[in-house]
This record gives sequence, structure tokens and C-alpha cells, in this order.
Amino acid sequence: QVQLVESGGGLVQPGGSLRLSCAASGFTFEDYAIGWFRQAPGKEREGVSSIGHDGRGTWYSASVKGRFTISRDNAKNTVLLQMNSLKPEDTAVYFCAAANRAFGYRPSDFTNWGQGTQVTVSS
Repeated sequence: QVQLVESGGGLVQPGGSLRLSCAASGFTFEDYAIGWFRQAPGKEREGVSSIGHDGRGTWYSASVKGRFTISRDNAKNTVLLQMNSLKPEDTAVYFCAAANRAFGYRPSDFTNWGQGTQVTVSS
């Protein structure tokens, strides 16, 4: 079955960096767009970044553009999210999700979700 497993979260000081990883299995990875989403306590889930099935198209939310970079390795069934210059407002549970389409960025585009990894930005 489709499985998505996030890793790489943790506690980091403001201005620091983290790299999240999403490991996928159970489906034809290169056919799927992959997205990263986050949800902070008391807030709705929001899109952070997404990447097309072939890695050519990317999307970033305005709040992370210029600080985060998404990439994928279809040979390893993995998507990475490099997060730099982290801010306290980036604190949230981060989820990766898969969409059986060439590209997507809205939560409704994605049908399969991981369990999430906690990112906390605090001094």
C-alpha cells in the first residue's frame, strides 16, 4: 500500500536549518507529484511546497519562498525539503503527501499523506 514516511524534524534555533525527508513506497513514485504541508496548533493545514512528478515544476508558499528548497530523487523514491533561515512561525507538524498527477499544490490535489514530523523553532 502507499506509504509516506517523514523524517528530519526537531528543535532548532531561529535562523537555523533543517532538512526534512519523505520516503515513499507502494506506488510508482515517478508518476506522482509530492507536496509538503504543515499544521500549527489551532491552525488549518497549509501548503508549504510541492514538486512535479519529474522534478521540473516547483511551487512555494509566499511565506517560505527564498528560504526553503524542495527536491526529489526518483531513483531513491525520496523528496527533500531544505529549510533555511527558520523562524518561530515555521513551527508546525510537517506532512508530505502524494498526488497521482503531474503537478499539484492544493491540499485537495493530494490523496495520500504521511504521519508528519514536528519542527520547532525556538531559542
